[in-house]
Amino acid sequence: MSPPVETVRAVATAARTTGPRCGASTVVAIDGPAGSGKTTLAAAVAAELEATTVHMDDLYLGWSGLRDSADRLRREILAKLWLGRVGRYRRYDWHAEELAEEHEVPTDGVLVVEGVGCVRANTRPFFSVIVWVEASDDVRLARGLARDGTAAEPHWRAWMAEEATLFAEAGTAAVADLRVDAFGRLRR
Repeated sequence: MSPPVETVRAVATAARTTGPRCGASTVVAIDGPAGSGKTTLAAAVAAELEATTVHMDDLYLGWSGLRDSADRLRREILAKLWLGRVGRYRRYDWHAEELAEEHEVPTDGVLVVEGVGCVRANTRPFFSVIVWVEASDDVRLARGLARDGTAAEPHWRAWMAEEATLFAEAGTAAVADLRVDAFGRLRR
């Protein structure tokens, strides 16, 4: 299900109004817990803004990679864009459990970064807009197991506990410019 048009337009308007804060790039961060609807929203926003998208799922180094992922995002992509250089990262292949092909991120235009934990103290200054997407634990777990299979439930439960700790430390919801619910609706 696509997010409401008003939500996509609100994010796009905020990005256009704020403009670049990462070199010549306008970076939209879409953060929130796993299974909340970030990827769906990111796809719609990227289409509206004709943006490049980086998925944090490609930066985590497996189920234990959440904590270190923001360092990869900052070092390999955001800091390079801020300096006017092309960002480069190798996508993590979850099935092979190793790094795979390299991807480039252009130095200008709009970049949408979506995924759990993308907004941290060391990445926040690079973002033009921060969007927080939230959903109840039962909705998130059901979505995750539908995607990953029931065998992934122990990983999901451990991940959910780790992300809760991370969000409490980062205060992500409190610094968000826009807040969205599990169905893509803007929260007031």
